[in-house]
Amino acid sequence: MDKILILDFGSQTTQLIGRRVRDLGVYTEIIPGDATLDAGVISHEVKGIILSGSPESVYDTGAAPDKKVYDCGLPLLGICYGLQRMTYDLGGKVEPLPKMEYGRIEVKIQKNEGSDKIQKFLNGFRDSFTAWMSHGDTLTQLAPGFKQYGTSGTGYPAVAAHEQKPWFGLQFHPEVTHCEGGDEILGAFVFGVCGCTAGWSMEHYIEELNQSLKKRAGENPVLLLISGGVDSTVAGAALLKTLKTEQVHLMYMDTGFMRKNETAAVRANLEKLGAKNLHIIMCEDEFLSALKGKGEPEEKRRIIGDLFITIQEREVARLGLPENYFLAQGTLYTDLIESGKGIGKKAHVIKSHHNVASPLVDAKRKAGKIIEPLDRLYKDEVRKLGRFLGVDEEIVGRHPFPGPGLAVRIIGEVTKEKCDVLREADAIFIEELKKRRGSSGKSLYDEIWQAFSVLLPIRSVGVAGDVRKYGWVLALRAITSTDGMTADVYPFETRDLLEISTRITNSVKDIGRVTYDISSKPPATIEWE
Repeated sequence: MDKILILDFGSQTTQLIGRRVRDLGVYTEIIPGDATLDAGVISHEVKGIILSGSPESVYDTGAAPDKKVYDCGLPLLGICYGLQRMTYDLGGKVEPLPKMEYGRIEVKIQKNEGSDKIQKFLNGFRDSFTAWMSHGDTLTQLAPGFKQYGTSGTGYPAVAAHEQKPWFGLQFHPEVTHCEGGDEILGAFVFGVCGCTAGWSMEHYIEELNQSLKKRAGENPVLLLISGGVDSTVAGAALLKTLKTEQVHLMYMDTGFMRKNETAAVRANLEKLGAKNLHIIMCEDEFLSALKGKGEPEEKRRIIGDLFITIQEREVARLGLPENYFLAQGTLYTDLIESGKGIGKKAHVIKSHHNVASPLVDAKRKAGKIIEPLDRLYKDEVRKLGRFLGVDEEIVGRHPFPGPGLAVRIIGEVTKEKCDVLREADAIFIEELKKRRGSSGKSLYDEIWQAFSVLLPIRSVGVAGDVRKYGWVLALRAITSTDGMTADVYPFETRDLLEISTRITNSVKDIGRVTYDISSKPPATIEWE
C-alpha cells in the first residue's frame, strides 16, 4: 500500500496533515522530524515525504531532519516550518518578520511556468485563494534552484518549488479547514507528484485496531474510564466489539461536574452497547473538596486528573481486579498534542488534559499499561468510527465535553452553587439550540460543532422587577469546526441570541447577564480553561 511519510517537528497540526492525506485514501506514517531515515523507514511503499510545521525557528532551536531526506530521491513537501527548514538547509535565508503573518491571508499563484512536475503540483491551486498562515519567520532568499510560484497578500513567498528536483514548499497550512482548496493542494502533491494510489479507509483502521487491541490486551481485564461523551463511548464500543464483554470494565465517575441528567443517560447508553461490567461511582464531594480554593486552570486540571486515578485505583482494589489489568482511555490526538505529547519532542504544551498530563496517568503510560484506541484520531474521525461500530447517532453526533467537565467551564474556584447554576443555564442553551433551525434546515445544534456555557468569576449589577439584582455573568460559546484544531465563531441570528439570553436570565435567577464569545481558534482555544 502506498504511503506518505510525515516528519513531525512539533506543529499543532502535524497529525491533521496525516488525516487529511488519509481522507484522500493514502496511508500516512508520522515519525519524529529528526529520526534517522534508514532503509527500514523509507521503504518501497513510501512515495513522498512531508516536512511539518513547528513552533520553533530554523535559526534557533528547531530540529533538523536527517540529511538523507535530500538524497533519497523522493518528492518533498515542506509546510510552513518545513519550507523554512528546506530553505535554510539548502542555502537560502530565513529571517524574522517585522509583523507576524497570522490567520486568513490571500495568496496569488503564478502558473504556466516550470517543469511537468511543477505543473502537476500547481494544478491543485486556484489562481487566487484564502490561505491560513501562522508564522513569524519568512524566506528572505530562496535556496539555489528554487523559484517562487505563489505570493501572500503581504508580499512574501507563499509557494516555492525546485526547478529540477521534486521539492515543493508552502508558507501556509493547507491541512486546516479554513484554507481554501487545501485538500486539492495536498492531493496534487500526493497523486500528481508522488503518483500514489488510494488504498486506505476507515475499514482499514478498524481492522488494524481490532488486531492491535487483541494483541495488547490479550486475556487481561481492561478498565475504561468513561465519561459518556463521544470519545469515551466510542472507545468503549471499540473495546466491547473487539474483546470479550466480560473482560471489559467501564467505570463512570459522577464528579458533580457533569451535565444535567448525565448519569442516567450514561447508564442507559452503555447498557445498550452491551456493557456487562458497568461501575458508576458517586464522588461529587471528593472532587469539590479537592478543588476548594483552587482557581488556576492547570492546577485544577492536575488535581482532577490525579483524583480520577486515585479514585479509580481505590475502586479497582474494591472490585478485585488483578494487577495485570490495562487502563483504557478515550484520548484523542488533539488531547495529546495540546498537552505536548505529539510524535516528536518539539510540541509545546497548550493546556494539560487530565487523561494525558496527570503524573499518575503518565506513569501508567510509561509502564505500558495504557490503551488508547483513539489516540491517532480527530473528533470527526471518531464520529466516523462510532458509526462503523454501530453507536447511536444521537451519541455520535453529540458535542464534545471536556473530561474535567464543568470544572473548566467555571472560571476560578469551583463550588457546588456555581456548578448547579452553570448546569441549569447550559441545559437551557443546548435545549434551545436543538429546537431552533438554522439556514441549512438542520437544528442549530447540528450546524454547530461545539456549544457550551461558561460561568465567569464576576457578578454584574442588573434590575429585575424594579429590584436591584447582583448576578453572575454567563458567556455562551458556539463554534464551527471539523477537527477542533481550528474553529470559527458560529454566526447566530441576533434574534436567536436575544431569545436564548432572555430565557436563561428569566429561568436561572443567579444569572444576571449573558455575553457571547466571538473569539476564533486560534488565537483562543475552544474551551476557556
